[in-house]
Amino acid sequence: MQSKSRREFIKSSLLASSLLFVPNFLQAINHPDRLARIADANGRRLVVVQLGGGNDGLNTVVPYQNDIYYRARPGIALPSTKLLSLEKDLAFNPVMEGLKKLFDEGQVGIFNSVGYPNPDRSHFRSMDIWHTGSDATEYLSTGWLGRYLDSNCAACATSFNGIEVDDTLSLAMKGRSKKGLALENAKKLYQTASDPLYQHLPQPGSTNSELDYLYKTVIETTASADYLYQKAKIYQSKTSYPDSRFSRNLKTAAELICSGADTRVFYVSLPGFDTHANQVGQQGRLLGELSEGLYAFVQDLKSKNEFNNTLILVFSEFGRRVKQNASNGTDHGTANNLFLLGGGLKRAGILNEAPDLATLDEGDLRHQLDFRSVYATILDNWLASDADAILGKKFNRLTGLV
Repeated sequence: MQSKSRREFIKSSLLASSLLFVPNFLQAINHPDRLARIADANGRRLVVVQLGGGNDGLNTVVPYQNDIYYRARPGIALPSTKLLSLEKDLAFNPVMEGLKKLFDEGQVGIFNSVGYPNPDRSHFRSMDIWHTGSDATEYLSTGWLGRYLDSNCAACATSFNGIEVDDTLSLAMKGRSKKGLALENAKKLYQTASDPLYQHLPQPGSTNSELDYLYKTVIETTASADYLYQKAKIYQSKTSYPDSRFSRNLKTAAELICSGADTRVFYVSLPGFDTHANQVGQQGRLLGELSEGLYAFVQDLKSKNEFNNTLILVFSEFGRRVKQNASNGTDHGTANNLFLLGGGLKRAGILNEAPDLATLDEGDLRHQLDFRSVYATILDNWLASDADAILGKKFNRLTGLV
């Protein structure tokens, strides 16, 4: 291979950087029926929605009967007359009509004051903690969903068992030996992976060189790209989604789910929640995108009878401080609300007590529930996994949830 071609190959191989592990066999590209399958979990799947930037939970699920909320936020508190009432003196932000419909149908569960001990207010560090399921003082290089893929698909040689609908792969989806696949469009990934350049690479030798490693990675990427492209042809959604990148990514996930793709975890992100100034308008726009996008996604899954087999987890790396700042925004806080959506929820509605605004920790909410209890419950009871092994320690399970 000439040096220029080699440089082009290495550069283009970045498309597969989200799944750098050596496949166990190379025949999969020509024999997709031979691809190893992840443990089935009775057909159930998980969709994780990450709200990047630290969503303000108090203006999402609003404690509108609590005077402390209005005193702490004279410029950004939402008028009680415009809110969408839920239960237990809590209400949705008025832009969240789609989620309110699903809540009223018994398909949304809300946990308040979710967090972890010794919280970190850094975006990067706190997100790492949520991605890995680590303690605040512990640093891990693998994610909780990546370790799930390790645990439940030891024989899998391809990465479509976990898909992040994005152009990069989150730490949450990176395991010790298995990783998910990042893609925004199955057809585009297939076209890129079908570049003739890949068809003329030298066969790998036995030296375990970087070039051999990249070659095997390309083979695996190509196998996954072909599988997903063929699956994506089966179902094209007729559901009307909002015109936003977030909703388009949800639509991609829905089409793969409804096409029967053997994927157990999907990961989708909605960034922009770092609302230090002029929060009401910015957060309102984003929560509207979240609510209407998820509503369309759920209707899409229902149309193909896939919603009962799907659990949706919505989280953010931290909440915001109770008291507003001088710029009509909020600064980094700690505990936050967390949503679960699904046709298979055994418990729905407001699942624990409202945030305690009277007993704060240096101006921040104290967490009632460790987020890893939610992870452990999902891993054990929904994905049929060994949560203690995946998370590295034992956390309380939330009984009767899924």
